[in-house]
Amino acid sequence: MNQPRQPLLPRPSWAESTRVADVLRKETVGGALLLVASVAALVWANSPAAGSYEALRDLRVGPESLHLHLSLGTWAADGLLAVFFFVVGLELKREFVVGDLRDPRRAALPILAAVGGMVAPALVYVAVVASGGRDGLAGWAIPTATDIAFALAVLAVVGTHLPAALRTFLLTLAVVDDLLAVTVIAVFYTDHVQVWPLLGAAAGLVVFTAAVRRGVRAWWVLLPVAVVTWALMHASGIHATVAGVLLGFAIPVARSADGSPGRPGLAEHLEHRLRPLSAGVAVPVFAFFAAGVAVGGGDGLRDSLTDPVALGIVGGLVVGKALGIFGTTWLVARFTRADLDENLRWLDVLALAVLGGIGFTVSLLIGELAFDSETLAAHVKVGVLTGSLTAAIVAAVLLRARNRAYRRIAKIESEDSDEDGVPDVYQQR
Repeated sequence: MNQPRQPLLPRPSWAESTRVADVLRKETVGGALLLVASVAALVWANSPAAGSYEALRDLRVGPESLHLHLSLGTWAADGLLAVFFFVVGLELKREFVVGDLRDPRRAALPILAAVGGMVAPALVYVAVVASGGRDGLAGWAIPTATDIAFALAVLAVVGTHLPAALRTFLLTLAVVDDLLAVTVIAVFYTDHVQVWPLLGAAAGLVVFTAAVRRGVRAWWVLLPVAVVTWALMHASGIHATVAGVLLGFAIPVARSADGSPGRPGLAEHLEHRLRPLSAGVAVPVFAFFAAGVAVGGGDGLRDSLTDPVALGIVGGLVVGKALGIFGTTWLVARFTRADLDENLRWLDVLALAVLGGIGFTVSLLIGELAFDSETLAAHVKVGVLTGSLTAAIVAAVLLRARNRAYRRIAKIESEDSDEDGVPDVYQQR
């Protein structure tokens, strides 16, 4: 007797769908600000006043005695992005504690797709760069990250009616992707580790964890401990954004006896407070200081895009990401009893896979860590910008081709015949 096939991308619960929609709405605003900041940086860096942009980016502030006399660009990368990764840690902790992904069967696909979306771009990059020598191989991880804010900015323009199952898959994939990216940064882009500062950071993390688990919510207690932990992590030689993720993981998530979300706790409170700061300030400011590259006109752009490093990044983002995410999802469906919902098509999965090739914020961060050469750093930025823009255009075309179907699904998912505030499809479970 044949058992019924399981849904590959199941519709989330109503509570999860509502939460995801709220998160994506905030990230969409952040994505718009990110685009504005990036364009402003590019215009300024290629204008007659380019010197003033570089002077601002390289302006050093902070106490020298604490090894924190850093440029504004470094403060944005090491400091503000720690806030971004703190929110990532909160989001991932919540997903696996009280979210729909506490079910291993639901969690498996986005995790595997994120891994595939990391491995394939890295292989494409290595294949392209190795053909021109081995000088650029240190940048293998640059095309492995997905920028959820940039991707949602594209969705806000061309795919506003994306079905709930696809929205949840995209968000969870991006969150897992960010976790994998910060793990790569910690493991592969740390040259020297200072033991005592690292032990101090570990002690700070223990104090912070003990405090939040005992119910301490006072910001004037938690913030100094978090800042000291971040500073010690920075001094240890491990990228300071790692502290952000670990501190986010330390926050307890309230849940009921049955494992469902309980009353809003500290994790929900902090996420509500910090997500606007992360999406609206931290990421755009980092993008402003990281995206400003002097292209050098048509000749400079051509020189950059003939560099194997830039070509490898473009190939990894546009081809590798699509192959990794789509291929992994197809393999999961092929070797398990899972199938797409009757309203969805494999074209939808391909569109999301291509959208995952928008790798902006974390890609630029890894590029800064991978190369000291100013020339290679400039080529990395051109490659990331070109690859992300190309992926955005291709994804937009694919999403537009299915927009009529998305509108029909959105109508079904919003019908509430009994007017109880919960759409009918979420009660048919």
